[in-house]
Amino acid sequence: MNRARIIAVTILLALLGALVPIATVLYFTWSRVSESEQVRLQTTAERTLQRAHRSYEGALDTLRELEQSPLQACSPEHLRLMRRLVMSTHSAEQVSYFENGRLICTSWGPMDAEIVQPTPTYVTAEGAGITLGVQPLAGSNQQPLMALSYGRYDILIDPARLVDVIADPNVRLAVASPDGRLIAQQDIQDQALLQRLLRDPASGIEGQTLYATAQDQEWLAVATAPRTDLVAAFRHQIWQFIPLGVLGALAVIGGVIWLSRRRLSLRGELATAVRRREFFMHYQPIIELDTGICVGAESLVRWRRPDGSLVRPDLFIPLAEEAGLIEALTDQVIDHVIADMRELLTQDRTAHIAINLAAEDVSSGRALKVLSAKLQGTGIHPQQIWLEATERGFIDIRRARTSLANARRIGHCVAIDDFGVGYSSLQYLQQLPLDALKIDKSFIDAIGTDSATSPVTSHIIDMAKTLGLFTVAEGVETPAQLAYLQARQVEFGQGWLFSKALPPAEFVAFHQQRKQQYGQAPEDMQKPGNDEPG
Repeated sequence: MNRARIIAVTILLALLGALVPIATVLYFTWSRVSESEQVRLQTTAERTLQRAHRSYEGALDTLRELEQSPLQACSPEHLRLMRRLVMSTHSAEQVSYFENGRLICTSWGPMDAEIVQPTPTYVTAEGAGITLGVQPLAGSNQQPLMALSYGRYDILIDPARLVDVIADPNVRLAVASPDGRLIAQQDIQDQALLQRLLRDPASGIEGQTLYATAQDQEWLAVATAPRTDLVAAFRHQIWQFIPLGVLGALAVIGGVIWLSRRRLSLRGELATAVRRREFFMHYQPIIELDTGICVGAESLVRWRRPDGSLVRPDLFIPLAEEAGLIEALTDQVIDHVIADMRELLTQDRTAHIAINLAAEDVSSGRALKVLSAKLQGTGIHPQQIWLEATERGFIDIRRARTSLANARRIGHCVAIDDFGVGYSSLQYLQQLPLDALKIDKSFIDAIGTDSATSPVTSHIIDMAKTLGLFTVAEGVETPAQLAYLQARQVEFGQGWLFSKALPPAEFVAFHQQRKQQYGQAPEDMQKPGNDEPG
Protein backbone atom coordinates (compact mmCIF):
# COMPACT_ATOMS: atom_id res chain seq x y z
CA MET A 1 0.00 0.00 0.00
CA ASN A 2 1.69 3.25 -1.12
CA ARG A 3 1.80 6.45 0.89
CA ALA A 4 -0.98 8.17 -1.07
CA ARG A 5 -3.26 5.19 -0.55
CA ILE A 6 -2.52 5.11 3.18
CA ILE A 7 -3.33 8.82 3.42
CA ALA A 8 -6.59 8.32 1.47
CA VAL A 9 -7.61 5.44 3.70
CA THR A 10 -6.70 7.52 6.77
CA ILE A 11 -8.92 10.39 5.61
CA LEU A 12 -11.78 7.99 4.91
CA LEU A 13 -11.42 6.29 8.30
CA ALA A 14 -11.17 9.69 10.02
CA LEU A 15 -14.42 10.80 8.37
CA LEU A 16 -16.09 7.57 9.41
CA GLY A 17 -14.60 7.97 12.85
CA ALA A 18 -16.16 11.43 13.08
CA LEU A 19 -19.54 10.40 11.71
CA VAL A 20 -20.12 7.12 13.54
CA PRO A 21 -19.97 8.44 17.14
CA ILE A 22 -22.08 11.48 16.28
CA ALA A 23 -24.57 9.34 14.35
CA THR A 24 -24.69 6.97 17.31
CA VAL A 25 -25.46 9.85 19.67
CA LEU A 26 -28.14 11.16 17.31
CA TYR A 27 -29.72 7.72 17.05
CA PHE A 28 -29.52 7.16 20.82
CA THR A 29 -31.05 10.58 21.54
CA TRP A 30 -33.83 10.11 18.98
CA SER A 31 -34.61 6.65 20.36
CA ARG A 32 -34.58 7.97 23.91
CA VAL A 33 -36.84 10.92 23.07
CA SER A 34 -39.19 8.71 21.02
CA GLU A 35 -39.48 6.26 23.90
CA SER A 36 -40.00 9.09 26.40
CA GLU A 37 -42.70 10.73 24.27
CA GLN A 38 -44.40 7.39 23.74
CA VAL A 39 -44.42 6.74 27.49
CA ARG A 40 -45.82 10.24 28.07
CA LEU A 41 -48.65 9.65 25.59
CA GLN A 42 -49.32 6.19 26.98
CA THR A 43 -49.58 7.63 30.49
CA THR A 44 -51.99 10.31 29.27
CA ALA A 45 -54.15 7.71 27.52
CA GLU A 46 -54.27 5.63 30.71
CA ARG A 47 -55.22 8.72 32.76
CA THR A 48 -57.99 9.46 30.28
CA LEU A 49 -59.22 5.90 30.62
CA GLN A 50 -59.25 6.27 34.41
CA ARG A 51 -61.15 9.57 34.11
CA ALA A 52 -63.81 7.99 31.92
CA HIS A 53 -64.08 5.06 34.28
CA ARG A 54 -64.48 7.29 37.34
CA SER A 55 -67.19 9.32 35.59
CA TYR A 56 -68.99 6.13 34.60
CA GLU A 57 -68.75 4.60 38.09
CA GLY A 58 -69.89 7.83 39.75
CA ALA A 59 -72.93 8.11 37.48
CA LEU A 60 -73.78 4.42 37.93
CA ASP A 61 -73.59 4.79 41.72
CA THR A 62 -76.05 7.72 41.48
CA LEU A 63 -78.49 5.66 39.45
CA ARG A 64 -78.25 2.76 41.89
CA GLU A 65 -78.97 5.08 44.82
CA LEU A 66 -82.04 6.51 43.08
CA GLU A 67 -83.23 3.03 42.15
CA GLN A 68 -83.15 2.08 45.82
CA SER A 69 -84.85 5.29 47.03
CA PRO A 70 -88.21 4.73 48.86
CA LEU A 71 -89.43 8.25 48.02
CA GLN A 72 -92.59 8.71 45.99
CA ALA A 73 -91.69 9.18 42.35
CA CYS A 74 -91.56 12.80 41.21
CA SER A 75 -92.60 14.08 44.64
CA PRO A 76 -90.95 17.31 45.83
CA GLU A 77 -88.64 15.21 48.03
CA HIS A 78 -87.80 12.93 45.12
CA LEU A 79 -87.06 15.90 42.85
CA ARG A 80 -84.80 17.45 45.52
CA LEU A 81 -82.92 14.16 45.81
CA MET A 82 -82.39 14.01 42.03
CA ARG A 83 -81.14 17.62 41.97
CA ARG A 84 -78.77 16.98 44.87
CA LEU A 85 -77.35 13.89 43.21
CA VAL A 86 -76.89 15.75 39.90
CA MET A 87 -74.96 18.46 41.69
CA SER A 88 -72.74 15.92 43.46
CA THR A 89 -72.12 13.66 40.45
CA HIS A 90 -69.11 14.58 38.30
CA SER A 91 -70.01 15.35 34.67
CA ALA A 92 -73.79 14.88 35.26
CA GLU A 93 -76.16 17.33 33.57
CA GLN A 94 -79.59 15.84 34.29
CA VAL A 95 -81.31 12.84 35.89
CA SER A 96 -84.56 11.46 34.41
CA TYR A 97 -87.20 9.08 35.82
CA PHE A 98 -89.20 6.75 33.55
CA GLU A 99 -92.23 4.53 34.13
CA ASN A 100 -93.26 1.94 31.59
CA GLY A 101 -90.72 3.38 29.16
CA ARG A 102 -92.08 6.93 29.33
CA LEU A 103 -90.49 10.01 30.87
CA ILE A 104 -92.31 11.18 34.03
CA CYS A 105 -89.94 13.73 35.50
CA THR A 106 -86.36 14.98 35.51
CA SER A 107 -84.19 16.74 38.00
CA TRP A 108 -85.62 19.90 36.46
CA GLY A 109 -89.17 18.91 37.43
CA PRO A 110 -92.26 17.02 36.20
CA MET A 111 -92.57 16.53 32.44
CA ASP A 112 -95.86 16.70 30.52
CA ALA A 113 -94.31 15.91 27.10
CA GLU A 114 -94.79 12.42 25.71
CA ILE A 115 -91.16 11.17 25.60
CA VAL A 116 -90.20 7.53 25.21
CA GLN A 117 -87.10 6.17 26.98
CA PRO A 118 -84.40 5.74 24.28
CA THR A 119 -83.04 2.32 23.35
CA PRO A 120 -79.40 1.98 24.55
CA THR A 121 -76.65 2.01 21.95
CA TYR A 122 -74.92 -0.73 23.93
CA VAL A 123 -75.08 -2.31 27.39
CA THR A 124 -72.14 -2.46 29.80
CA ALA A 125 -71.02 -5.48 31.79
CA GLU A 126 -72.85 -4.06 34.85
CA GLY A 127 -76.12 -3.98 32.95
CA ALA A 128 -76.17 -0.22 32.39
CA GLY A 129 -77.27 1.08 29.02
CA ILE A 130 -75.33 3.78 27.19
CA THR A 131 -77.06 5.92 24.58
CA LEU A 132 -75.10 8.39 22.45
CA GLY A 133 -76.34 11.67 20.95
CA VAL A 134 -79.19 12.39 23.40
CA GLN A 135 -80.55 15.94 23.21
CA PRO A 136 -81.26 17.46 26.69
CA LEU A 137 -84.76 18.81 27.34
CA ALA A 138 -83.67 21.71 29.52
CA GLY A 139 -80.59 23.48 30.79
CA SER A 140 -77.98 25.67 29.15
CA ASN A 141 -76.10 22.84 27.45
CA GLN A 142 -77.86 22.10 24.19
CA GLN A 143 -75.07 19.89 22.81
CA PRO A 144 -75.86 16.18 22.38
CA LEU A 145 -75.13 14.27 25.57
CA MET A 146 -74.52 10.67 26.56
CA ALA A 147 -77.24 8.93 28.55
CA LEU A 148 -76.40 6.26 31.09
CA SER A 149 -79.53 4.29 32.06
CA TYR A 150 -80.07 1.82 34.88
CA GLY A 151 -83.51 0.51 35.89
CA ARG A 152 -86.10 3.35 35.82
CA TYR A 153 -83.53 6.15 35.71
CA ASP A 154 -80.99 7.61 33.36
CA ILE A 155 -78.39 10.31 33.79
CA LEU A 156 -77.11 12.64 31.07
CA ILE A 157 -73.37 13.22 30.94
CA ASP A 158 -71.46 15.73 28.88
CA PRO A 159 -69.02 13.55 26.82
CA ALA A 160 -66.47 16.38 26.79
CA ARG A 161 -66.02 15.85 30.51
CA LEU A 162 -64.66 12.36 29.80
CA VAL A 163 -61.64 13.83 28.02
CA ASP A 164 -61.23 16.74 30.42
CA VAL A 165 -57.74 15.61 31.48
CA ILE A 166 -54.79 17.84 32.30
CA ALA A 167 -52.21 17.19 29.57
CA ASP A 168 -49.66 19.01 27.42
CA PRO A 169 -51.26 21.69 25.22
CA ASN A 170 -50.61 19.80 21.96
CA VAL A 171 -52.03 16.48 23.16
CA ARG A 172 -55.49 15.56 21.85
CA LEU A 173 -57.72 12.92 23.47
CA ALA A 174 -60.65 10.74 22.49
CA VAL A 175 -62.89 8.29 24.35
CA ALA A 176 -64.87 5.49 22.74
CA SER A 177 -66.72 2.32 23.59
CA PRO A 178 -64.71 -0.92 23.48
CA ASP A 179 -66.27 -1.76 20.12
CA GLY A 180 -65.00 1.50 18.61
CA ARG A 181 -68.04 3.81 18.94
CA LEU A 182 -66.64 7.32 19.35
CA ILE A 183 -68.06 9.10 22.40
CA ALA A 184 -65.91 12.23 22.73
CA GLN A 185 -62.80 13.78 21.19
CA GLN A 186 -60.70 16.92 21.36
CA ASP A 187 -60.50 17.93 17.72
CA ILE A 188 -58.02 15.24 16.58
CA GLN A 189 -56.67 16.34 13.18
CA ASP A 190 -56.01 12.95 11.59
CA GLN A 191 -59.50 11.46 11.58
CA ALA A 192 -58.49 8.55 9.36
CA LEU A 193 -55.86 7.54 11.92
CA LEU A 194 -58.41 7.93 14.72
CA GLN A 195 -60.87 5.61 12.98
CA ARG A 196 -58.14 2.98 12.53
CA LEU A 197 -57.21 3.21 16.20
CA LEU A 198 -60.86 2.78 17.20
CA ARG A 199 -60.93 -0.42 15.13
CA ASP A 200 -57.46 -1.63 16.03
CA PRO A 201 -55.98 0.03 19.16
CA ALA A 202 -52.20 0.45 19.01
CA SER A 203 -49.32 2.76 19.95
CA GLY A 204 -46.64 4.24 17.71
CA ILE A 205 -46.01 6.96 15.19
CA GLU A 206 -47.52 7.53 11.74
CA GLY A 207 -46.77 10.43 9.47
CA GLN A 208 -46.83 13.58 11.58
CA THR A 209 -48.69 12.06 14.53
CA LEU A 210 -47.67 10.11 17.61
CA TYR A 211 -50.41 8.04 19.20
CA ALA A 212 -51.13 5.74 22.14
CA THR A 213 -54.22 3.85 23.33
CA ALA A 214 -55.47 2.29 26.55
CA GLN A 215 -58.64 0.24 27.11
CA ASP A 216 -60.59 -1.89 29.54
CA GLN A 217 -63.96 -3.66 29.37
CA GLU A 218 -65.96 -0.40 29.28
CA TRP A 219 -63.85 2.26 27.58
CA LEU A 220 -61.20 2.92 24.97
CA ALA A 221 -58.97 6.00 25.32
CA VAL A 222 -56.82 7.49 22.54
CA ALA A 223 -54.08 10.11 22.96
CA THR A 224 -52.33 11.82 20.02
CA ALA A 225 -49.62 14.47 19.68
CA PRO A 226 -47.96 16.14 16.69
CA ARG A 227 -44.53 14.96 15.60
CA THR A 228 -43.28 18.49 16.18
CA ASP A 229 -43.36 17.75 19.92
CA LEU A 230 -40.97 14.88 19.34
CA VAL A 231 -38.67 17.06 17.23
CA ALA A 232 -38.73 19.82 19.84
CA ALA A 233 -37.84 17.34 22.60
CA PHE A 234 -35.07 15.91 20.42
CA ARG A 235 -33.59 19.36 19.82
CA HIS A 236 -33.71 20.05 23.54
CA GLN A 237 -31.96 16.82 24.52
CA ILE A 238 -29.45 16.55 21.70
CA TRP A 239 -27.43 19.41 23.15
CA GLN A 240 -26.99 17.37 26.31
CA PHE A 241 -25.49 14.40 24.46
CA ILE A 242 -23.77 15.89 21.41
CA PRO A 243 -20.60 16.69 23.44
CA LEU A 244 -20.24 12.95 24.08
CA GLY A 245 -20.51 12.30 20.34
CA VAL A 246 -17.93 14.99 19.61
CA LEU A 247 -15.55 13.55 22.21
CA GLY A 248 -16.04 10.07 20.75
CA ALA A 249 -15.41 11.40 17.24
CA LEU A 250 -12.25 13.18 18.37
CA ALA A 251 -11.04 10.02 20.12
CA VAL A 252 -11.62 7.88 17.03
CA ILE A 253 -10.03 10.45 14.72
CA GLY A 254 -7.06 10.70 17.05
CA GLY A 255 -6.70 6.93 17.09
CA VAL A 256 -6.88 6.69 13.31
CA ILE A 257 -4.33 9.46 12.87
CA TRP A 258 -2.05 7.88 15.46
CA LEU A 259 -2.20 4.49 13.77
CA SER A 260 -1.71 5.94 10.28
CA ARG A 261 1.19 8.09 11.43
CA ARG A 262 2.70 5.09 13.12
CA ARG A 263 2.31 3.07 9.95
CA LEU A 264 3.64 5.85 7.77
CA SER A 265 6.41 6.41 10.30
CA LEU A 266 7.32 2.71 10.35
CA ARG A 267 7.16 2.67 6.56
CA GLY A 268 9.48 5.65 6.37
CA GLU A 269 11.79 4.14 8.97
CA LEU A 270 11.87 0.90 7.01
CA ALA A 271 12.87 2.67 3.81
CA THR A 272 15.61 4.47 5.72
CA ALA A 273 16.70 1.21 7.35
CA VAL A 274 17.01 -0.47 3.95
CA ARG A 275 19.02 2.46 2.67
CA ARG A 276 21.29 2.49 5.73
CA ARG A 277 21.54 -1.31 5.86
CA GLU A 278 20.35 -1.51 9.47
CA PHE A 279 19.48 -5.22 9.21
CA PHE A 280 21.46 -8.11 10.60
CA MET A 281 21.05 -11.87 10.84
CA HIS A 282 20.45 -14.50 13.47
CA TYR A 283 20.74 -18.20 12.72
CA GLN A 284 18.37 -20.90 14.01
CA PRO A 285 20.34 -24.17 14.20
CA ILE A 286 18.97 -27.19 12.30
CA ILE A 287 19.75 -30.52 13.97
CA GLU A 288 19.88 -34.00 12.47
CA LEU A 289 17.57 -35.79 14.89
CA ASP A 290 19.17 -39.26 14.71
CA THR A 291 22.71 -38.05 15.41
CA GLY A 292 22.29 -34.67 17.18
CA ILE A 293 24.67 -33.02 14.70
CA CYS A 294 24.05 -29.41 13.68
CA VAL A 295 23.85 -29.58 9.89
CA GLY A 296 23.13 -25.92 9.30
CA ALA A 297 20.76 -23.10 10.16
CA GLU A 298 17.81 -21.07 8.98
CA SER A 299 18.81 -17.45 8.49
CA LEU A 300 16.45 -14.98 10.20
CA VAL A 301 16.60 -11.28 9.42
CA ARG A 302 16.49 -8.81 12.31
CA TRP A 303 16.05 -5.02 12.43
CA ARG A 304 17.35 -2.87 15.24
CA ARG A 305 16.43 0.81 15.14
CA PRO A 306 19.09 3.42 15.87
CA ASP A 307 17.59 3.81 19.36
CA GLY A 308 18.35 0.13 20.02
CA SER A 309 14.76 -1.17 19.90
CA LEU A 310 14.00 -4.25 17.82
CA VAL A 311 11.14 -4.44 15.32
CA ARG A 312 9.44 -7.81 14.98
CA PRO A 313 9.88 -9.50 11.57
CA ASP A 314 6.14 -10.17 11.32
CA LEU A 315 5.71 -6.38 11.27
CA PHE A 316 8.42 -5.17 8.94
CA ILE A 317 8.57 -8.03 6.39
CA PRO A 318 4.90 -7.69 5.26
CA LEU A 319 5.40 -3.90 5.24
CA ALA A 320 8.50 -4.33 3.08
CA GLU A 321 6.43 -6.40 0.62
CA GLU A 322 3.70 -3.74 0.52
CA ALA A 323 6.19 -0.91 0.12
CA GLY A 324 8.17 -2.58 -2.68
CA LEU A 325 11.26 -2.88 -0.47
CA ILE A 326 11.38 -6.67 -0.25
CA GLU A 327 13.81 -7.10 -3.13
CA ALA A 328 16.34 -4.74 -1.53
CA LEU A 329 15.83 -6.51 1.80
CA THR A 330 16.40 -9.93 0.19
CA ASP A 331 19.60 -8.65 -1.38
CA GLN A 332 20.88 -7.53 2.03
CA VAL A 333 19.95 -10.90 3.56
CA ILE A 334 22.02 -12.66 0.87
CA ASP A 335 24.95 -10.29 1.50
CA HIS A 336 24.80 -10.89 5.26
CA VAL A 337 24.59 -14.69 4.91
CA ILE A 338 27.61 -14.77 2.61
CA ALA A 339 29.60 -12.42 4.85
CA ASP A 340 28.60 -14.17 8.10
CA MET A 341 28.88 -17.79 6.99
CA ARG A 342 31.43 -17.85 4.17
CA GLU A 343 34.23 -19.13 6.34
CA LEU A 344 32.09 -21.84 7.95
CA LEU A 345 30.57 -23.01 4.66
CA THR A 346 33.90 -23.19 2.84
CA GLN A 347 35.54 -25.10 5.68
CA ASP A 348 32.63 -27.50 6.31
CA ARG A 349 30.97 -28.70 3.12
CA THR A 350 28.37 -30.62 5.12
CA ALA A 351 26.92 -27.40 6.51
CA HIS A 352 24.16 -25.39 4.87
CA ILE A 353 22.29 -22.13 5.47
CA ALA A 354 18.62 -21.71 4.53
CA ILE A 355 17.41 -18.39 3.12
CA ASN A 356 13.72 -17.48 3.18
CA LEU A 357 12.28 -16.17 -0.06
CA ALA A 358 9.36 -13.76 -0.20
CA ALA A 359 6.44 -14.38 -2.55
CA GLU A 360 7.81 -11.85 -5.04
CA ASP A 361 11.24 -13.53 -4.90
CA VAL A 362 9.67 -16.89 -5.84
CA SER A 363 7.40 -15.66 -8.62
CA SER A 364 9.93 -13.35 -10.30
CA GLY A 365 13.05 -15.54 -10.01
CA ARG A 366 15.09 -12.34 -9.54
CA ALA A 367 16.48 -13.41 -6.15
CA LEU A 368 17.92 -16.59 -7.67
CA LYS A 369 19.86 -14.56 -10.23
CA VAL A 370 21.15 -12.22 -7.50
CA LEU A 371 22.16 -15.17 -5.31
CA SER A 372 24.01 -16.90 -8.15
CA ALA A 373 25.92 -13.74 -8.99
CA LYS A 374 26.88 -13.06 -5.37
CA LEU A 375 28.04 -16.67 -4.76
CA GLN A 376 30.54 -16.52 -7.60
CA GLY A 377 34.07 -16.36 -6.29
CA THR A 378 33.04 -17.01 -2.65
CA GLY A 379 33.85 -20.71 -2.62
CA ILE A 380 30.35 -21.48 -1.32
CA HIS A 381 28.62 -24.29 -3.23
CA PRO A 382 25.00 -23.82 -4.34
CA GLN A 383 24.17 -27.06 -2.50
CA GLN A 384 25.05 -25.29 0.76
CA ILE A 385 22.34 -22.65 0.32
CA TRP A 386 18.84 -23.96 0.88
CA LEU A 387 15.91 -21.89 -0.33
CA GLU A 388 12.71 -21.84 1.71
CA ALA A 389 9.43 -20.53 0.30
CA THR A 390 6.06 -20.16 2.01
CA GLU A 391 2.81 -21.07 0.27
CA ARG A 392 2.08 -17.42 -0.54
CA GLY A 393 4.86 -17.67 -3.07
CA PHE A 394 2.93 -20.37 -4.96
CA ILE A 395 -0.12 -18.31 -5.88
CA ASP A 396 1.19 -18.09 -9.45
CA ILE A 397 1.93 -21.82 -9.66
CA ARG A 398 3.39 -21.73 -13.19
CA ARG A 399 5.99 -19.05 -12.42
CA ALA A 400 6.77 -20.62 -9.04
CA ARG A 401 7.38 -24.02 -10.64
CA THR A 402 9.76 -22.49 -13.19
CA SER A 403 11.67 -20.49 -10.56
CA LEU A 404 12.07 -23.42 -8.16
CA ALA A 405 13.06 -25.82 -10.95
CA ASN A 406 15.83 -23.40 -11.95
CA ALA A 407 17.02 -23.25 -8.34
CA ARG A 408 17.25 -27.04 -8.09
CA ARG A 409 18.98 -27.24 -11.47
CA ILE A 410 21.70 -24.92 -10.16
CA GLY A 411 22.09 -27.13 -7.11
CA HIS A 412 20.07 -25.46 -4.38
CA CYS A 413 17.88 -27.52 -2.09
CA VAL A 414 14.27 -26.21 -2.11
CA ALA A 415 11.93 -26.52 0.87
CA ILE A 416 8.34 -25.46 1.44
CA ASP A 417 8.16 -23.52 4.72
CA ASP A 418 5.37 -23.51 7.35
CA PHE A 419 3.66 -26.42 5.63
CA GLY A 420 0.04 -27.07 6.61
CA VAL A 421 -1.08 -23.56 7.57
CA GLY A 422 -1.94 -22.35 4.05
CA TYR A 423 -4.74 -23.22 1.67
CA SER A 424 -2.70 -24.62 -1.19
CA SER A 425 -0.51 -27.29 0.42
CA LEU A 426 -2.19 -30.48 -0.74
CA GLN A 427 -3.25 -28.99 -4.04
CA TYR A 428 0.19 -27.84 -5.16
CA LEU A 429 2.63 -30.11 -3.35
CA GLN A 430 2.92 -32.70 -6.12
CA GLN A 431 3.18 -30.03 -8.83
CA LEU A 432 6.26 -28.28 -7.42
CA PRO A 433 9.95 -29.26 -7.66
CA LEU A 434 10.74 -29.64 -3.95
CA ASP A 435 13.30 -31.45 -1.80
CA ALA A 436 12.09 -30.80 1.72
CA LEU A 437 8.98 -30.08 3.70
CA LYS A 438 9.11 -28.02 6.91
CA ILE A 439 6.35 -28.96 9.35
CA ASP A 440 4.87 -25.84 10.95
CA LYS A 441 5.36 -25.30 14.67
CA SER A 442 1.60 -25.44 15.34
CA PHE A 443 1.59 -29.14 14.39
CA ILE A 444 4.64 -29.86 16.53
CA ASP A 445 2.98 -28.12 19.50
CA ALA A 446 -0.01 -30.47 19.09
CA ILE A 447 2.07 -33.61 19.61
CA GLY A 448 0.87 -35.53 22.66
CA THR A 449 -2.15 -33.26 23.21
CA ASP A 450 -5.86 -33.59 22.57
CA SER A 451 -5.71 -30.85 19.95
CA ALA A 452 -7.70 -31.34 16.77
CA THR A 453 -4.46 -30.94 14.79
CA SER A 454 -2.58 -33.61 16.72
CA PRO A 455 -3.42 -36.53 14.34
CA VAL A 456 -2.51 -34.38 11.34
CA THR A 457 1.20 -34.37 12.20
CA SER A 458 1.70 -38.06 11.45
CA HIS A 459 -0.22 -37.73 8.17
CA ILE A 460 2.05 -34.86 7.07
CA ILE A 461 5.13 -36.96 7.82
CA ASP A 462 3.75 -39.96 5.93
CA MET A 463 2.78 -37.80 2.96
CA ALA A 464 6.28 -36.30 2.76
CA LYS A 465 7.85 -39.76 2.75
CA THR A 466 5.44 -40.92 0.03
CA LEU A 467 6.49 -37.96 -2.13
CA GLY A 468 10.19 -38.58 -1.49
CA LEU A 469 10.74 -35.42 0.53
CA PHE A 470 12.79 -35.18 3.69
CA THR A 471 11.20 -33.32 6.60
CA VAL A 472 12.28 -30.57 9.00
CA ALA A 473 10.23 -30.08 12.18
CA GLU A 474 9.94 -26.45 13.32
CA GLY A 475 9.60 -25.35 16.94
CA VAL A 476 10.76 -28.52 18.73
CA GLU A 477 10.70 -27.62 22.42
CA THR A 478 10.24 -30.78 24.51
CA PRO A 479 11.91 -34.19 24.76
CA ALA A 480 8.50 -35.80 24.15
CA GLN A 481 8.22 -34.02 20.82
CA LEU A 482 11.74 -35.09 19.91
CA ALA A 483 11.00 -38.72 20.77
CA TYR A 484 7.82 -38.64 18.71
CA LEU A 485 9.68 -37.21 15.67
CA GLN A 486 12.56 -39.66 16.00
CA ALA A 487 10.15 -42.57 16.19
CA ARG A 488 8.61 -41.46 12.91
CA GLN A 489 12.01 -40.96 11.26
CA VAL A 490 11.76 -37.20 10.76
CA GLU A 491 15.21 -36.25 9.52
CA PHE A 492 15.78 -32.74 10.90
CA GLY A 493 14.45 -30.41 13.57
CA GLN A 494 14.92 -26.93 14.89
CA GLY A 495 13.66 -25.24 18.03
CA TRP A 496 14.51 -24.11 21.53
CA LEU A 497 15.05 -27.69 22.71
CA PHE A 498 18.34 -27.42 20.80
CA SER A 499 18.99 -23.69 20.70
CA LYS A 500 17.39 -20.32 20.15
CA ALA A 501 18.35 -18.27 17.09
CA LEU A 502 21.95 -17.13 17.53
CA PRO A 503 24.13 -14.25 16.27
CA PRO A 504 26.69 -15.35 13.63
CA ALA A 505 29.69 -15.90 15.93
CA GLU A 506 27.61 -17.76 18.52
CA PHE A 507 26.08 -19.99 15.84
CA VAL A 508 29.50 -20.89 14.45
CA ALA A 509 30.63 -21.82 17.96
CA PHE A 510 27.43 -23.83 18.52
CA HIS A 511 27.89 -25.64 15.21
CA GLN A 512 31.48 -26.57 15.96
CA GLN A 513 30.61 -27.70 19.50
CA ARG A 514 27.84 -30.01 18.24
CA LYS A 515 30.13 -31.35 15.53
CA GLN A 516 32.83 -32.19 18.08
CA GLN A 517 30.25 -33.68 20.44
CA TYR A 518 28.29 -35.82 17.97
CA GLY A 519 30.69 -36.38 15.09
CA GLN A 520 30.67 -35.67 11.36
CA ALA A 521 27.30 -35.38 9.54
CA PRO A 522 26.73 -37.83 6.69
CA GLU A 523 27.50 -35.85 3.58
CA ASP A 524 24.79 -37.50 1.48
CA MET A 525 22.13 -35.95 3.71
CA GLN A 526 23.05 -32.53 2.37
CA LYS A 527 22.44 -33.29 -1.29
CA PRO A 528 19.20 -32.07 -2.93
CA GLY A 529 17.02 -34.38 -4.98
CA ASN A 530 16.80 -34.55 -8.74
CA ASP A 531 15.42 -31.86 -10.99
CA GLU A 532 11.92 -33.32 -11.19
CA PRO A 533 9.05 -32.55 -8.84
CA GLY A 534 9.05 -34.69 -5.69
